[in-house]
Amino acid sequence: MNNKSKLDNILVPVFSVILGLLLGALIMLVFGYNPVAGYQAMLQGAFGNSFYIGETLRQATPLIFTALGFSVAYTAGFFNIGVAGQALLGWLFSVWFALSFPELPGIILLVISLIVGALAGALWAGIAGFLRAYFNTSEVIVTIMLNYTALYTANYLIRNVLSESSDTTARIPEGASLRWAWLADLTNNSTLHGGIFLALIMAVVVWVFMKKTTAGFEIRAVGLNPFASKYAGMSTKRNIIISMLISGSLAGLGGAMEGMGTFQNIFVQGGIPSIGFDGIAVALLGLGNPVGILFSALLFGALKIGGNSMPLAADVPTEVVDIVIASIIFFVGANYLIRSIVDKRAKLNKGGVK
Repeated sequence: MNNKSKLDNILVPVFSVILGLLLGALIMLVFGYNPVAGYQAMLQGAFGNSFYIGETLRQATPLIFTALGFSVAYTAGFFNIGVAGQALLGWLFSVWFALSFPELPGIILLVISLIVGALAGALWAGIAGFLRAYFNTSEVIVTIMLNYTALYTANYLIRNVLSESSDTTARIPEGASLRWAWLADLTNNSTLHGGIFLALIMAVVVWVFMKKTTAGFEIRAVGLNPFASKYAGMSTKRNIIISMLISGSLAGLGGAMEGMGTFQNIFVQGGIPSIGFDGIAVALLGLGNPVGILFSALLFGALKIGGNSMPLAADVPTEVVDIVIASIIFFVGANYLIRSIVDKRAKLNKGGVK
């Protein structure tokens, strides 16, 4: 990748964020709100003290996993819209395992619970991968259907298997928890948990896998041109399934972060968990790059947590945050416009130098 491409990959998300924030400010002005006060409240609510910083990092943690999962499938040429359902099943089965084997030593129980969550997500995504590889079905349609299958299956199991006609399960054993006392002390009793370190490690692992291994190269090659990859002797079917399994396992880990870390249980969901679709947005903003995903997850965490302070501190409704997020994704989707503006600007500057 040349220097110009690298610069464009930085400028596109940066300009997308700036334009999204500007559009949000314009909407606030139109409806009589003070955008300066609104954004000040957001920043204060996201980074104002150690508690808010902890909450922002906690909010970003599952998004890193789901975004990494989506990016792997996207690099392979597939739009895994089912990361939400895969995350939900990862959440469900990690909690289920922890509740079923409370007698296991803490670290063993935690590790196996996380592995179970990852496997649940992988198997759920593998259904779509298998159907795409062998029957050329649309992974978008299949994963959307699987999202709702996961939602209603999880709700049934919570009410009828994991509890006695209740909408929530018991709390997981303390040994299976990602909540660590020193993190709570450091962040003034926020809900930040050890999953943030797992997320950072996994971002490095995914980068190394995709950039430095033969399997990662084959996944990228299939995404760029499946026909040329097949001609070169690569198994497109195998790589389709592998990429979806990896994608689902990462999404499942994102869900396990909610069960083992944030909530310590699982409860009946009124809809598909937002960490799935927010993770897709994070991946798109980060352009599928693990480093970009870390920064965009932090941004989304700040928007979500900081947005909660806007109604009280600035009398700005939290819906403005959703508008800002939607605007950012819109501008990422319309990145060709931003690239065109950047290219024209570069040509004008070059002409001016001449």
